[in-house]
Amino acid sequence: MNPQPAFLLHKRPYRETSALVELLTLEHGRVRAVAQGVQRPGSRSRSRLQPFAPLHVTWVGEGELKRLRLMESHGAAALLAGEGLLCGLYANELLARVLPVEFPVAEVFAFYTALLEALPRPEGRAAALRRLELSLLEALDAAPRFAEPDGRGLDPQRRYRFDIASRAFVPGEPGIDGRTLRLLAAGDWGEPGLAGPAKAVTRAALAPLLGARPLRSRELMRQLAEKRRARQDSVREL
Repeated sequence: MNPQPAFLLHKRPYRETSALVELLTLEHGRVRAVAQGVQRPGSRSRSRLQPFAPLHVTWVGEGELKRLRLMESHGAAALLAGEGLLCGLYANELLARVLPVEFPVAEVFAFYTALLEALPRPEGRAAALRRLELSLLEALDAAPRFAEPDGRGLDPQRRYRFDIASRAFVPGEPGIDGRTLRLLAAGDWGEPGLAGPAKAVTRAALAPLLGARPLRSRELMRQLAEKRRARQDSVREL
């Protein structure tokens, strides 16, 4: 096979010197594989196989679990820290949890690449995450339908709740106003003031795919937000 552009989503030790890895690849989607010898001290592959670093890989095997043969660096890893790092970990965990194995998602790969470019800049993170989430939902035929369940358009003056069964919006409180939802439907995910509603919509649409088990990265984000609020309260008291 030709070398595949890829990113590491998850890695865990396997036997003495190997690792089980989850990769996001351009043409084959999520690939599970054994990376032999990468845990061995001094292994060149060990330094290459890092999150957020572009790779070129090949593998062999007919079953669901492959064996990596070639693994080459194809550029520097995105330099992420703090909130940007947590957002990257969230994207990796989400894709590893939701994407079926070997389900081609070239558009998701493109939005993931764009996300890594955006994460070092705080102002671009939220919109880039929402675009990745929406591309994932569209690939899995689970994207929200910005209409009422019967297909009628959304009333800008009404408030709506997301309905999981129909993937549409039903009138109700608490909810999001129809005008905001229509802006999101037009693709204005990065417009000022829409970050909160956009996050609420994608989170509701992703919930059935994720099931009851929470994402660890979301818990880390919540803890970080609580620490920030505590620091702000301390400053106000001073």
